Amino acid sequence: MSVAEQVGRHLPYLRRYARALTGSQQSGDAFVRATLEAALADRALLAEVSQGRAALYAAFTKLWTAAHVEPVAGSASLHERAAQSRLASITPLSRQALLLTTLEDFTPGEAGLILQCSADEVARLASEAVAEIDRETATEVLVIEDEPLIAMQLEDIAADLGHKVVATAATRDQAREAYAATRPGLVLADIQLADGSSGIDAVEDILRFGDVPVIFITAYPERLLTGDRPEPTYLVTKPFQEATVRAAISQALFFGSSRPLG
Repeated sequence: MSVAEQVGRHLPYLRRYARALTGSQQSGDAFVRATLEAALADRALLAEVSQGRAALYAAFTKLWTAAHVEPVAGSASLHERAAQSRLASITPLSRQALLLTTLEDFTPGEAGLILQCSADEVARLASEAVAEIDRETATEVLVIEDEPLIAMQLEDIAADLGHKVVATAATRDQAREAYAATRPGLVLADIQLADGSSGIDAVEDILRFGDVPVIFITAYPERLLTGDRPEPTYLVTKPFQEATVRAAISQALFFGSSRPLG
């Protein structure tokens, strides 16, 4: 397998991580692109990133940590504006530890290699991040999922975090109607729905009402990580771990808007 092929198979997931870390597709993709450009200009770095997924993430982390610029002021993205006001409440290192061990499913040891710290330190940092993020105000949730057992599992996860599922939908039409009626502060969406309709189209319908954090939960993440269209910042792969969904919810509400309960 060529170096390009070795690196290329990990890129969709690095882009997912970068977007979650920075709070936007534009900023995240810019850092990933800069990492690849640096590797192409440095043979030693290129050899390093070809050693595996963790090595690629480590190279990205070094660049992101060295730059660590705030999102561009005046951005039209609601998520970026929210991030600007909230990033001060949680350290970048803690946020990285949380994302690496949940969204990206690295072990604490692997995350430690990426962040250049011990596995114990990674666990401590991730716990700090959870504590900070969980201080966010509870919100109402719409679940777009055609499998009843998975929908119930997502409802339980949201409830455990202090949120309330106000509606579930199994089709695009149901999702649009449910959102119009409830106006929740968070949407959890599958992409393949009961009647053959698309969760992607359902979310596009919803976003015409206004900007709301959306987490896609799908068995086919590569269908959303093509670079050909605006992509979700928050993407969880099925079969999922509950900890991964919890982290994605906390991150989405950290960066996005939410309407408080009550």
